[in-house]
Amino acid sequence: MSYPDGFAVMEDLKRDMAILATSGREWAERTRRLAARVADLDIFSQGLVERISGGWQITSKGRTALEFMEGRPAAPEPISALSVEQTSVTSPAPVPALRQPADRAKRRRERRGRRREARERARANAS
Repeated sequence: MSYPDGFAVMEDLKRDMAILATSGREWAERTRRLAARVADLDIFSQGLVERISGGWQITSKGRTALEFMEGRPAAPEPISALSVEQTSVTSPAPVPALRQPADRAKRRRERRGRRREARERARANAS
């Protein structure tokens, strides 16, 4: 793991994502395989990471989810989501989906709006 304590500042995360985005087909395929293991994954609302003083830290629940995703699939079909209490690192098995907040779509729209506003401000400042 690149960050043994599970904490990374935003600049490091951006740099790592830029590297991964240009790493070619192999990385993209690996990412798709991992994502197929857990449908409806939302690392923020499911408490898999938390924001701490200018960066992000993976939680113990997040570590369990990551270990599950990287493990060998028990079944060929995708699993709907993770339940940390029921997930075993050595033998992943299908588990019920985690509860999703009712206002998830609203929060997603708000995030998109904030990102759009930030891009517009950045363009205005660059001029």
